[in-house]
Amino acid sequence: MIQVGQSLPQAVLSLRKNGETKQLSTHELFKGKKVVLFAVPGAFTPTCSNSHLPGYITLADNLKAKGVDSIICVSVNDAFVMEAWGNSQNAEELLMLGDGDASFTIALGMDKDTGVFGGVRSMRYSMLINDAVVEKLNLEVAGMFEVSDAQTMLDQL
Repeated sequence: MIQVGQSLPQAVLSLRKNGETKQLSTHELFKGKKVVLFAVPGAFTPTCSNSHLPGYITLADNLKAKGVDSIICVSVNDAFVMEAWGNSQNAEELLMLGDGDASFTIALGMDKDTGVFGGVRSMRYSMLINDAVVEKLNLEVAGMFEVSDAQTMLDQL
């Protein structure tokens, strides 16, 4: 599992916006930037939709005022699902990225197998990344939502 002080692995994530799907490398997303990244087990799921994503939407301006260049939400879903979820939540200030094959999540060591419920999914976490290096890592205990929220990240900045 990735640790504070380590560089992010090379991977490709998908963004769907304005009718286009783009493949974005971790290099272009994180190199030379201060980024808040948070990951959720699945789009449109209860805690993710009712608490996790809305907190980052609400505090986006506050996070950016602290020098954050971008706020990225990642889930092991395809780009179409992430776009629809972002649109349904008015997440214009965030990049809603799909990790459709879970390759980024697996490379981070943040994957979990939920079996027939949903297959490989991401653990719930947040990170502060500076120039592609992890500065803060807030990993949730399975089934909890206490440390990866937007307010905790804002407090850490």
